Amino acid sequence: MRRSYQSRKLARHVRRPEQLLLVPMIDIFTVLVTFLLMTAVFSRTVILQLNLPASQTEFRDPPPGLQLEVMVRKDLLQVADRNSGPLATLPNTPGGYDYEGLTDYLKRVKAKFPEKTDASILLEADTNYDTLVQVMDRVRVFEMKEGLSTVQAELFPDISIGDAPATAGTPP
Repeated sequence: MRRSYQSRKLARHVRRPEQLLLVPMIDIFTVLVTFLLMTAVFSRTVILQLNLPASQTEFRDPPPGLQLEVMVRKDLLQVADRNSGPLATLPNTPGGYDYEGLTDYLKRVKAKFPEKTDASILLEADTNYDTLVQVMDRVRVFEMKEGLSTVQAELFPDISIGDAPATAGTPP
């Protein structure tokens, strides 16, 4: 039996409703939700408030007391008072900078000046970013053991960053 041209044309235009494939759609949403949850949980962003040094054109009387500076040089760490000069020089160990010595010395400074919360970190021009982060962490807090847990205690949380003054042997 042959169908007429009209019936064939009509049959071509009549479409059956398409089936919606839900399983692949559910799979895509499951993967998407899992990915978004994992990135939301594991990407913890820490923002530290930094106080940039004031411009050189301001002339104000410095407040009395200690103005703590930690200078990061190529071969040493130096803790100094802006008014009186160097307080401690920590040469590099065979493993790199002496971060433990820096923490110990800053604990002693904090014991003498407990109300002091600000410190400046002065860096040479070619200082590594990782070194900056390590020094900032050591100046900001230190870890101490209380029983079986480790607790972070505050040292100098208000950190300013600047350029270290040139030494006598280096060009400016």
